[in-house]
Formats: sequence, C-alpha cells, structure tokens
Amino acid sequence: MNLPLGKVPPHLLGDTVFKYLGSRRDDIILGPSKGEDAAIVKAGNELLALHCDPISAAYNRVGLIAMNVATNDIATRGIRPRWAVSCILLPEGSDRTVLETISKDMDSAAQQLGVGIVGGHSEVTPGLNHPIVIVFPVGVAEGGKYVTSGNAKPGGKIILTKSVGLEGTAVLAYDKAEVLTRRFGREFVARCQSLFEKLSVMKEALLAFETNGVQAMHDPTEGGLAGGLNELADAANVGFRIYEDKIRIMPETRKICSFFEIDPLQLISSGSLLIVAKPENSQDILDRLDSEGIRCNVIGEITQDKNRSMIKKDGQEVTLPMPLFDDLWKAIKVTE
Repeated sequence: MNLPLGKVPPHLLGDTVFKYLGSRRDDIILGPSKGEDAAIVKAGNELLALHCDPISAAYNRVGLIAMNVATNDIATRGIRPRWAVSCILLPEGSDRTVLETISKDMDSAAQQLGVGIVGGHSEVTPGLNHPIVIVFPVGVAEGGKYVTSGNAKPGGKIILTKSVGLEGTAVLAYDKAEVLTRRFGREFVARCQSLFEKLSVMKEALLAFETNGVQAMHDPTEGGLAGGLNELADAANVGFRIYEDKIRIMPETRKICSFFEIDPLQLISSGSLLIVAKPENSQDILDRLDSEGIRCNVIGEITQDKNRSMIKKDGQEVTLPMPLFDDLWKAIKVTE
C-alpha cells in the first residue's frame, strides 16, 4: 500500500515507527506518542522539550515557516523554545541566493521568537524539485512544569485561537499566486500572503499556560482543525464535540478553499492553537488572551465517550474523522 502525501497516518505509526525507538532510557520522560507535540527528557536537573518538523509542501518563505511551525510545538508544552538546529536541503541548480533567502527568513523569525540558531546542516540534494527545511528546537521547562496533549479531561472547554487554515491560505497565496491574482486580484493575494506573519502561537500558548487551568494544548498543523482535534483526542483517549458556528474562518480562507474545492477544516492551520481548559478557568484564559489582542473563543468540549463530532449550523450532528491527508496537497496539484 502506498502511503498518502504528508504526515504518516497515526494508525500506521504504532506498527512502524513506534516499534523502532532505540535504547530505552530512564531520562526519557515522554517519548513518541500519537497526538503529542514534543518529547520531554531529563538532562541533569532540567527537563527539556525537543521536537523537529520539516516544511515540505511550501515553495516560498520556507525558512520563516519552518522556524515558526517547529517552535510552536515546543510552545504547546507551555515551554519557551531557546535554541534551534536547522537542516536545509536544496534542489540541484540552486544558487547562493536561495540559501541566503532561506537563512535570512529563519534568522528573522528566530530573532522575533528569541531563539538562537546553534547549528545544523545545508546541502544540495539530488531528486528534489524545491527546498525542504527541517528545524529542531529545544526548550527548558521552567520549574519542571509543562503540559501535554494527553491530559485533556472530559468536560474540558476547547478554545481555538485566531482562525483556521492560516498557513494553508498563505502557502497557496504564494505558490498559486498567478491563478489567484487573476481570480481575486493582487490586493487579495497580498493580504493572504501576509498571514505568514501570524504563524507563531508562542505568545498565546505561554500566556494561557501562565494563566492556569490549562489541561492540554495542541498545534493543528497537517489535517487542519479536524486533524488537530483527532490527534488531541488520540493522545488523551477521549472524544470531543465542537460547534460549526463557533469556528472562525477568515473570508480570504473561505474564498481560497471554495476556489480550490477544499475543506477549510482540513487545511493546514499553523498559527491557530487548541487549548483545553478546566471549565472554571476557561473564561480567565479567554480574557487574558483577549487583553493581549489575540482573538479566541470556546468551540466545544471534551467528552467522556469516544465520539468525535461537530454540530453543524443546521443542528445536525456529524462525525469529524481524521483526514487521510491535508487538503493543501489537493490544491497544490491543481494546474493553473
């Protein structure tokens, strides 16, 4: 069976990747697990959060995307990333301008995030048709405190920040700029491209964690909101119920999704953050984020049963399954 594009489906990980994890060590506090964003390991008296992520679908601003997307997964632990190592793979025929542009974008994003780039690797790789950038960030759990996806509890309120599909909207605005400009105009495309500046969730993740009452946080990347919710439910062995009319979708995202005939709830959504909060603390978190100019609202709740459903605007309850792959791949395949 050929694997689909993008992330390996979660149901395959247990039979493949998770069977081959090297030495069992006592200093591994939290290792690989479905729905978890970053590992936690002990180094001396400190707990470190570790993660890595590739950017493989985007052709433009890959350095900026890679730094933000990878560090997001450290921030969802309630931990500030401090350092990062990068790997830049370039297609044959690349010149130094390509390498410098990627490096500058990573540098700009890392400076805004307060992250030091401490090493890595760069090469020209046979068989590629566009650059691939991988970032491996590291953070220290202050006071040994952190949060996991697997701690979501029944009754917990599901908070969504910003809007879904931000990364997918921005990627398509660059990679399909010509066809989208013909359809919607240059100003529209420029607005969509500017969403790359909203991909970090570090601020809201750390603010929420500091406010108390956070049970779990998760970064909905590939598979969009639908994928992120299912990953979170897998990690915690719970279900969820969300409400369609509570989910924010920018008009630009709606237009692009309609144009490419894709689902905004299954479009890669870096820049949004899922927070599961204790019911008695959810309003405090909403107020704290709102006071910092971060739009957010409760879109549903965690359930004891294993059902994963969405109440549509017409009142119908439907299952919200794990997408087989991100709808970004469908749109990228569309020929102009």
